[in-house]
Amino acid sequence: MISDADQLMQNLVFMLLVFSVMATPVVAVISEAVFLLMTVKRPDKITRKKKSLFFTIDLITVVLAVVLQMAYLSFFDVMFSADWQTQLYNSQKHQPVYTGSLPTFITIAVLGIAGLCILNLINVNKTPPLIPTLAMSALYLGILLSIVFTIHVIDFDRMGSFELYLLLPPIAYILMAFRAICGVISDYAPSENRMSKVESSSTLSTFLSMLEDAKHWPAIALVMTIPMLGILICILMIFGQAPDAAIKAFTETADFRLSQKIPPQQLYYDEHYLCTVAAGGDTKIVRPLRMGIRHGHPVVVNRQLCIANAFEQVLEERTPRFHKLVRSVYDTFGFPVARLIRTRRAADIVYFIMKPLEWAFLMVLYLSDINPEDRIAMQYTGTVKKD
Repeated sequence: MISDADQLMQNLVFMLLVFSVMATPVVAVISEAVFLLMTVKRPDKITRKKKSLFFTIDLITVVLAVVLQMAYLSFFDVMFSADWQTQLYNSQKHQPVYTGSLPTFITIAVLGIAGLCILNLINVNKTPPLIPTLAMSALYLGILLSIVFTIHVIDFDRMGSFELYLLLPPIAYILMAFRAICGVISDYAPSENRMSKVESSSTLSTFLSMLEDAKHWPAIALVMTIPMLGILICILMIFGQAPDAAIKAFTETADFRLSQKIPPQQLYYDEHYLCTVAAGGDTKIVRPLRMGIRHGHPVVVNRQLCIANAFEQVLEERTPRFHKLVRSVYDTFGFPVARLIRTRRAADIVYFIMKPLEWAFLMVLYLSDINPEDRIAMQYTGTVKKD
């Protein structure tokens, strides 16, 4: 027996955990904004130790952003293992990124993080200018990916306070990217030893002269983003990725803003009822017979489900009081169990567990009904009373 004090402590711990999860994105954005302001306003006060601290916080923020975004999407029944053509149930949603384009998506994301790491870790005065410039280009690709992904997954029609949390990770990433760029520019000190020796009339000389001024690096990096993406696509094509994989990552999906695929019709099963849930298991095991109607929704119907419903119908007709008792007991203990069944494998297990009861129900039907198979066949057709 849990005491009131223990219960209060558990509630406080739970509330603290929820508050921490909710506050983390907000704190991350505020922290990154402060770090950016410090870097821009007082670059001379940013020591190497402070830069290391900022970078450590950046990495922690990136990891937490990925975890929290996945947790948030999972909370709204996003199935990260289901492409658009997969049959889903109830309020489930397909995964937001097409499986075939995941290598391209992950590569661009990793490239963006790599660019951030390079800008934070290099000594810019001992590094060729082209390296930080390319790192900025990679960073731009990461920013673009984060913005497109956020637009893709946010439900602007719902747009509640929870949806706003999906805006915070890309904002934090953009702030840390700008801070890294500003930090590199402020740290760069021009040197005569690095001045261009190419004839001033050549195009190459103009480009090298621009590289000698760190303030030009962000603009040069923006121009270089396109050839960098082109080279990346060519490399990924060697490993089997389509040339337009970056676009297909979002368009070859369903249920989201940039999706262009129409998924199979969403099926429904009542999460409160074990037999209904079990009908959503592997087709080779539960052997669905047809589509039926339950509570106004299309459902997958198998023989076990029909037998269970027909048995309950007989109970309700012949022994209404006993049926009321059975339904009360089942509703009390069956609901919590059924709510735990979230995967096909779990539904398969429930199907086997219910097998002995199915045989018992069938025996009762054959002993009490003149045409038991007719009763079974008519379940969930809309012509008989449903449970």
